[in-house]
Amino acid sequence: MFNRVAFITGASRGIGRATALSLCRAGFDIVVASPEIERNEEVAAEIRACSGEAMTVNLDVTSLDSVKEAFAKALKDKSRIDVLVNNAGIARDGLAVRMKQADWDLVLRLNLDGAFLCIQQVLPSMMKNRWGRIINISSVVGQAGSAGQANYAASKAGLIGLTKALAQEMASRSITVNAVAPGYIATDMTNVLPEDVKQKILSSVPLGRMGRPEDIAAAVKFLASEDAAYITGHVLAVNGGMYM
Repeated sequence: MFNRVAFITGASRGIGRATALSLCRAGFDIVVASPEIERNEEVAAEIRACSGEAMTVNLDVTSLDSVKEAFAKALKDKSRIDVLVNNAGIARDGLAVRMKQADWDLVLRLNLDGAFLCIQQVLPSMMKNRWGRIINISSVVGQAGSAGQANYAASKAGLIGLTKALAQEMASRSITVNAVAPGYIATDMTNVLPEDVKQKILSSVPLGRMGRPEDIAAAVKFLASEDAAYITGHVLAVNGGMYM
């Protein structure tokens, strides 16, 4: 019996880190991928401390060369990638009327184009093995929209469309493609918000609290498992009820 291999982008912190640790405990070998080389090694050390197998790769999803190099390294070392978690993401907020072209381009390129580039790297081996799990980390903002986040909302909504299209393309090869749409989660990205903005968002969450990265990791672990073999093209909302 072999361990399945999970490749996680943006795995150096937040949701990515929590997902790496959760999948490790579920018996997956982990490829920790991000441009933060030192943080990658810290996460890998945490995985090994709980008797898991981990390797790290330097990955900039905005660079096709970097993407190709990272996946080639992982495939050479592990021989297979069974699960891809597209978690890398960035926000550059601002009202649309004043949004800089560079901020629009960067968010779309990293959040949406980057996920697609990574998917292209794993599909051939998944199709050959006739098994795979692709899990895209979208957002409640991609479902409901958010003022001042036109670029982020477009990128995360794009991930949902990408998920549904790929689910239809890949179903005959027993490759499932799903998305997780987090709500208001305590991460570095949300910690920088002003306190009044945090309280306003929190007031719209029926469960009355922020989510934890581990809440998202649990959803990813389920979708990566055999228990989710008959689920594809689905968007799993983990948002405390803020969007239904």
